[in-house]
Amino acid sequence: MVTIKDVAKQCNVSIATVSNVINGKQNVSEATRRQVMDAIERLNYTPNAVAKNLKSKRTKTLGIIVEDITVFCAPGILDGITKCCEEKGYNIVFTNLRLYEKFGDAYYNNEDFYKLAECQLQQIIAKQVDGIIYVTAHERELSCIPDNLPVPVVMSYGYIESDRYPSVFVDDETGAYELVKYVISQGHSRIGVIAGKHDSIHTHNRMAGYKKAMQEAGIEYDDRLVVEGAWTRESGFEKTDELLDQAVTAIFCMNDIMAGGVYSRLEEEGLVPGDDISVVGYDDRELSRYMNPPLTTMSIPLKEIGYQTALRLIAQIESVEILGENGVVSQAESAVNIADVENGIDIAKLKEELDKLEIPVAGELKVRRSVKKMN
Repeated sequence: MVTIKDVAKQCNVSIATVSNVINGKQNVSEATRRQVMDAIERLNYTPNAVAKNLKSKRTKTLGIIVEDITVFCAPGILDGITKCCEEKGYNIVFTNLRLYEKFGDAYYNNEDFYKLAECQLQQIIAKQVDGIIYVTAHERELSCIPDNLPVPVVMSYGYIESDRYPSVFVDDETGAYELVKYVISQGHSRIGVIAGKHDSIHTHNRMAGYKKAMQEAGIEYDDRLVVEGAWTRESGFEKTDELLDQAVTAIFCMNDIMAGGVYSRLEEEGLVPGDDISVVGYDDRELSRYMNPPLTTMSIPLKEIGYQTALRLIAQIESVEILGENGVVSQAESAVNIADVENGIDIAKLKEELDKLEIPVAGELKVRRSVKKMN
């Protein structure tokens, strides 16, 4: 079997130099790098990942716990996590709690859910993962993760009642603000809202964005223009009449599914979305592009949320080597996009990044044909 010593001998360089090339370190000349890589290919050398991990006391494996993979947000987030892990050379151990099938959409109020989550955490830690990503089915505060876990944890698409674990989540307030601001720019001032469930963080934050945009435009808030839906198509259908009775010219639905219900009710009344009344949604579900007319909506950057979650977790894992006991390790490798310092890591910047507990990710406004420009 070809060893790292054979590669070093072939190139007439030290073993440390070959190791630096393999690990992508910057303190190697381009000519030496090419020489080593050519030798690795010629000798068909494969680095011993097991030995490397034993030395660093890391397995380069992340544990991923997903509350329910059937929820619309999960695939995009997992895609982003996978992309980041591929780029950074990390493996994944995955478990799906399947909470919707087991407990329904109010699973977070079920004591059995907490027991299941804690059990899965212990099982995945036993697989010697370096850290854990917990992917929620929708944004809310969690209390199912103990503060004393032996590995770092990062929340994806949710928050946790702890000052130890950071969270990466969608910036709903900014998203709703930009969406409603656009509707106002088209001449609308009587903008109705079909909100989500009252106990949802999504509802609270999107409502804050709506109010901010209205206040900024000098439009007085009117609670008669706000009705509560249930995230379902049926609730969008049923609540439409209440807003039509208030003579709204536009309806902001807090998700695209409810907007679909509004479309159906308007059609029954002989009204055309984007012509007789404007409608906007939120989430940028695939169906929004095929509605008639296509729905103006705000996207949720699910892939980016997943990517940033994995990036943050890897940064925490590798920061132990980066910061070290004395706070400085020259030429250390970082997962975060800190600063390209030629002779070392920007320690202050790294610490600043790792101290952040809340990491919001903004969506993108998708302007289509469901908003009418008022005269």
